[in-house]
Amino acid sequence: MHLHLFVRRWVSAAALLLALPLATPCLAADTSAPAAATVAAAKAFLAALPEAQRAKALFAFDNPAQRKNWSNLPTGIYQRAGVRLGDLTPPQRAAALALLAAALSKAGYEKVIGIMEGDETLQKEAKPGGRIRFGRDEYYLSLMGEPSPTQPWRIQFGGHHLALNVTLRGDRGVLTPSHTATQPASFQFEGKQTRPLGGETDQAFALINALDAAQQKEAILGAVYRDLVLGPGQDGRTLVPEGVKASTFTEAQRALLLGLVHEWAGILRDDAAAAKMAEVKEGLAETWFAWSGPTKPGSTAYFRIQGPRVFIEYAPQKLGGEATQHIHTIFRDPENEYGAKLLAP
Repeated sequence: MHLHLFVRRWVSAAALLLALPLATPCLAADTSAPAAATVAAAKAFLAALPEAQRAKALFAFDNPAQRKNWSNLPTGIYQRAGVRLGDLTPPQRAAALALLAAALSKAGYEKVIGIMEGDETLQKEAKPGGRIRFGRDEYYLSLMGEPSPTQPWRIQFGGHHLALNVTLRGDRGVLTPSHTATQPASFQFEGKQTRPLGGETDQAFALINALDAAQQKEAILGAVYRDLVLGPGQDGRTLVPEGVKASTFTEAQRALLLGLVHEWAGILRDDAAAAKMAEVKEGLAETWFAWSGPTKPGSTAYFRIQGPRVFIEYAPQKLGGEATQHIHTIFRDPENEYGAKLLAP
């Protein structure tokens, strides 16, 4: 999937020339200063809003209710705060996308738009006039704290099957907790087969099948998991680690595990993602990998990665048999949820 293809679907023809430079990460600002580019994009987004919309978009950084106001559920079941993309003009929408593009990596931005385009397919199949609403219009953007190059602030963006909590302070960034999911898991977009969570799925099967028989025996759990254990609404909870410990992995197996973690950590812009991966590598010997379900590629299976600075779950909505078209995932850091470590002076 190419970024310009996504952008073309998201803006009107009249706004296209304006939107393309804004929504493409490398064109929006000096890429040597990603932190400054993100702040500038946030300020540009706020400046594009009239006062009433700006009041909806901006929250105090320490607002506890808004911090936890995220879910995987669609509009009609769950009420989000912030500005709704469907209520924005094309230039405002372009500014919103530009902010996402500045805060996320290119691959992360495309993953997010892919999730939203998947939801658009659900909207096309939904009954008109229904209480539950899907589609790319039903995503909300809010900021917590004034965008600043020195003080902590947060970007919240989400809707059905997507909840990003991006906490920033200077050149440091934290993506936890964040929820990514997809339904359908595979669909046609711009004439191409699109799998928003295809990398996570394929790399997980590569890892479980790279383990030897003894390692697989440790990794595969007896329990069946039909959804996330520590998903939305489960802040502060912990699980006892299970599965196989990465300290038993070969160098090649460790590389596969790190590549899998990067599918989540790498959603954030590259400098912050690199810092996160360094933390994960430092705690790799104390990281566990657990699996539930078949190991044949293309089957439905649950897995979990749990370490000192990372907690990941991947849960299909049915377990066993052929690949599911409905997947949920969660990305957490038990020591740095909502950027807790960024708040110290």
